[in-house]
Amino acid sequence: MSMTSAWLPREVKMDLSDFQKAIHERYGETDKASGSFFLLSVLLEECGELATAVRREKATAAEEVADVVFCALSIANLLEADIDHLLQEKYLRREFDEVTRSWTDLQT
Repeated sequence: MSMTSAWLPREVKMDLSDFQKAIHERYGETDKASGSFFLLSVLLEECGELATAVRREKATAAEEVADVVFCALSIANLLEADIDHLLQEKYLRREFDEVTRSWTDLQT
């Protein structure tokens, strides 16, 4: 399939693992050629755009979140990291207090 055509012609529900695999299948070779430092710079740019959108309460903030997640998953693929598993282990299988201990500005 052409890289310029719609890879997924209609919306389907995917879990995070499936989405990460789909990102790898479609963009993996390009991401590998670009390298992790380039992808990191794109991620940081997208984080900046997200920060601006949130600060200005723009309707585009949700789209910027999608861009940040996409970039993060592209980097995760280069690192061969199973993000679904890691997120569950770090944030859902640990006690709430253990996860939030370093969030010193969190008001509870």
